[in-house]
Amino acid sequence: MSPDDAPVTLAEAPARAMTMIEAISDALDTMLERDSDVVLLGQDIGYFGGVFRCTAGLQAKHGKTRVFDTPISECGIIGAAVGMCAYGLRPVPEIQFADYIYPGLDQLISEAARLRYRSAAEFIAPMTVRTPFGGGIFGGQTHSQSPEALFTHVAGLKTVVPSTPHDAKGLLIAAIEDNDPVIFFEPKRIYNGPFDGYYDRPTRPWKDHPDALVPEGYYSIPLGKARVVREGGALTILAYGTMVHVAEAVCREKGVDAEIIDLRTLVPLDIDAVENSVRKTGKCMVVHEATRTSGFGAELAALVQERCFYHLEAPIERVTGFDTPYPHSLEWAYFPGPIRVGEGIDKLLEA
Repeated sequence: MSPDDAPVTLAEAPARAMTMIEAISDALDTMLERDSDVVLLGQDIGYFGGVFRCTAGLQAKHGKTRVFDTPISECGIIGAAVGMCAYGLRPVPEIQFADYIYPGLDQLISEAARLRYRSAAEFIAPMTVRTPFGGGIFGGQTHSQSPEALFTHVAGLKTVVPSTPHDAKGLLIAAIEDNDPVIFFEPKRIYNGPFDGYYDRPTRPWKDHPDALVPEGYYSIPLGKARVVREGGALTILAYGTMVHVAEAVCREKGVDAEIIDLRTLVPLDIDAVENSVRKTGKCMVVHEATRTSGFGAELAALVQERCFYHLEAPIERVTGFDTPYPHSLEWAYFPGPIRVGEGIDKLLEA
C-alpha cells in the first residue's frame, strides 16, 4: 500500500464545529451514501426536512425513495420499518417527538424487539428509531417527556442518548449499522448548544465547545462505551443527555472534584466504567430529568449497590424529575437544574 492509499484515522480526519442537528444530519447523509439499504422515513422529514431540520436537504440529495414522508401514524411508521427490516433494508424512522411514540410501542416491543428471537435469527430488525426527547423548551406535557426507562426494560432493544455533536454522529452511525433495533433519543434542549440548566442564561453556541468538533466522513463510536467527561475523586455523577452539561456546570461553579460519567448508551450499559468510578470515589449520584419512580436511575442505583456496596461511603443519591406530568409554566421547577443538583452534591459530600 502506498502512502497515498493509507486509511485516514479518526484523529487525522479534518473536523469542523457542528451543532447536534448538523451532526445528526451529517451522520444520516454519510450512511445514505455509504449503504444503499439505508432509508429514512417519518412525518415531514422529506420535503420539509423535519420539525427540527435534522433531515433538511437529504431528500433533494438522495431522492424520494430513500428519504420519504409518511402519514401521521406512529404505529404505521414503526410497522412499515419492521417490514423493511425483514426484506433486508436498514430503515431509520423518525418519531417527531418522543411523546408521540406510544402508538408504536406494540410494533417496537412485540415485533422489532422479538424478531430475531422468534425467527431463530432467520430475520433481524436493524432499525434505528430517532426521536427528540426531554424538556427545556417549554413544550409542556405532550412535547417534553423522557420515556427512556420504558425502552430499557424491553429485552431486544438498545437505547442510546448522546450529549455532544461528536458523539451524536458517531453513535448514530453505530446504531444504524447495528443488527438490532435501537432507540436513539436526541435531547432537543441541546440541539443548538450545550445547556447548564439556568433558564435566565443564553445557551452557549456549540462552536465554543470542544466536543462540537465533528470529523468529516465516516466514523462510529461503539455502543456500550461510556465517556469520562471529567475525572475526580470526591464523588461520581452518572448522567446522560442534557444532564451531563448541567452536572458539569454545577461542579465547575462549586469547585467540586467530581467524576462525571456520560453513559451515552443505557442499553448496553458500560457497567465497568460505572463500577470503576464508584469504587474509586465511594459516593454516587444519578441525575436524569425523567420521573423518579421506576426511572432508569433506579436501575443504576441497584447496580451500583450490588457491585460497589463495600466501597460506598454514603447512600446513593438520585436527582430527577418529579412524579407528575411534565408541567408547562413550572417547567424550571420540575427540571433537575443546578440548584437541585447542587443540593444533591452537598448532601453526599456532607455524608
